[in-house]
Amino acid sequence: MRNSIHERIIIASYVVIILFSILLIRLWQLQILQGDEYRRLSEENRLRVIKIAAPRGIIYDRNGIPLVKNSPYYSVSIIPAGREIDYSSLGRVINIDSETVSKKLYNRKSTFEPVRLKEGLSFKEIAYIEARRSDFPGLYIDVDVTRQYLFGEAGAHLIGYLGKLNQRQSQDPDFKNLPVDAFVGQWGVERLYDKQLRGIPGERIVEVDALGRELRLIAEKPPSKGEDLFLSIDIKVQQAAEESFGDRTGALVAIKPDTGELLSLVSRPSFDPNLFAKGVSQKQWDDFINNPKNPLLNRALQSSYPPGSTFKIVTALAGLEEGVIDPETKVTCNGGISYGRWHFGCWQKSGHKTLSLHRAIVESCDVYFYEVGRRLGIDRIASYARELGLGKESGLRLVRERKGTIPDTKWKTEKRRQPWYLGETFNASIGQGYVAVTPFQMALLTSIISSGGYIYEPTIIALREKPQMAKKLNIHPENINEIKRGLYGVVNEPSGTGWAARSSIVEICGKTGTAQVIGIKKDSKYLHEQHRDHAWFIAFAPCEGPEIALSVIVEHGGHGGAAAAPIAKRAIEAYIKSLQENNKKEVQKEGS
Repeated sequence: MRNSIHERIIIASYVVIILFSILLIRLWQLQILQGDEYRRLSEENRLRVIKIAAPRGIIYDRNGIPLVKNSPYYSVSIIPAGREIDYSSLGRVINIDSETVSKKLYNRKSTFEPVRLKEGLSFKEIAYIEARRSDFPGLYIDVDVTRQYLFGEAGAHLIGYLGKLNQRQSQDPDFKNLPVDAFVGQWGVERLYDKQLRGIPGERIVEVDALGRELRLIAEKPPSKGEDLFLSIDIKVQQAAEESFGDRTGALVAIKPDTGELLSLVSRPSFDPNLFAKGVSQKQWDDFINNPKNPLLNRALQSSYPPGSTFKIVTALAGLEEGVIDPETKVTCNGGISYGRWHFGCWQKSGHKTLSLHRAIVESCDVYFYEVGRRLGIDRIASYARELGLGKESGLRLVRERKGTIPDTKWKTEKRRQPWYLGETFNASIGQGYVAVTPFQMALLTSIISSGGYIYEPTIIALREKPQMAKKLNIHPENINEIKRGLYGVVNEPSGTGWAARSSIVEICGKTGTAQVIGIKKDSKYLHEQHRDHAWFIAFAPCEGPEIALSVIVEHGGHGGAAAAPIAKRAIEAYIKSLQENNKKEVQKEGS
């Protein structure tokens, strides 16, 4: 009996020793091996780090007019911290269904990591949540900074918009210090200059109680505001140009010839970037993507078109420089020419009779430029086209651009495995056939001609000083002046094709262009809207000492003089008026 009791005591002692050992091992594990981890979790439960969004830099136009302003963007988040949460009650407070609440909390990475439940709260919603926040420990209101785009669609393709960090950006070291729900530049200037604009976020470290209420501020690091940005565009010109398109599709690009500054970039149809600033729904995004007019396409840089008769500037300048024609060279136009079994017509079916270069430019005679093209050959035409900025990217880095196509004999051999034919030279000489350019390239060409052959690097940032010349074309000034006299006549002489651009406040020089879309006769009953010719107009003003050079295209607009020239006129007049207003302000400032 005694032995049995003794054995039980020994067994009990061993059990106590084993249990005590287990307890000691567990304590050692918790305090020594995992002490730092549990200390961190305890601190996370007691301390809350609140990120403070940095005010984003403001974007201005060249005259100091703000194009955007910062707006607060409120969200509601919760730190579960292992607490039991009534999904239905929480859903009613923040006005979302309990299933959505459950899904968001189920997908969290850590029980101490904040879970964002709802974004874009109104002030009414904020007040309602704050009044009931004590019922849900760990629930709090977040504030971020987003944008309000003050001019809506005007300039949207240039300014761009903000959006949440996407998957690729979240893995980029440039964004590593940003909250996962931060707004960053996703397009246009907002994306290109995001790092300068977004500033440096701050943070507040506060002590909270078990209900998630703030007890005291432990530390605070204020945010640093982003840099302001002054764009080269004039928003008054931008608005005038956008409005003048109406509901038509197309693009306009305007450049300051003596600096390379971009004064306006229009792509129609456009979109309202304010929709993106607070996050678009999947349905809204699908509507954008499936819209047949593709409003997100930047037509100024991402679409290429046959330049039509605006390309005759290139052919004429090449002909003068190469000596195959001079200003007095005459060609007789009887309405077209024949080559083999092919007939190449002039837009004036009755013909222009016998005319020299000036009249050929003013009246846009196709036959004249067929003959100049025949004398030059495609390779020399292509060489001058490239020198004048065609077939190249702009270097703006706004979007992935199209280069267009400037064909020559080498291109035809490589792309088509065929020789080049004279008939293709005829087409190329008047900007048809394989030739394709972007509206930006045509604006650059116009800028080069208007400045007398000077090329400045294009920029979307307003320049404080006039830049050094990037390049001077090796072209005789008298030949450029001959072209410019022709462009003056296009707008200002009685028989000029660009009479619709004539202005009472400034002399405009320009060139019309009508680019064929499909080989159907213009009076054909099968000619639907999508088959109509594209309407071009390129222009600069004033004719002496030009301040603005631009290109306009109206897709399926018909004749350039009727559809595109009035748009160019309105944009030019808006810029001239803006210059006059600014000069008046400067005079008044000096007088005071």
